[in-house]
Amino acid sequence: MGQDARHVALRSRHVEIEHTIVEEERRPLPDFGLVHELKKKKLRIKDELQRAVAG
Repeated sequence: MGQDARHVALRSRHVEIEHTIVEEERRPLPDFGLVHELKKKKLRIKDELQRAVAG
């Protein structure tokens, strides 16, 4: 997978996780453990995207 394709895949995954977080938080009884894990994944992806841009 080339750099551009990887970047696009990471961006797509980042957006997908954000949508999942929003959906979970809107539920009557959200699973905050799941939300926490998803936010950690989203942050790791963001960090990886920033490293890719910087390097």
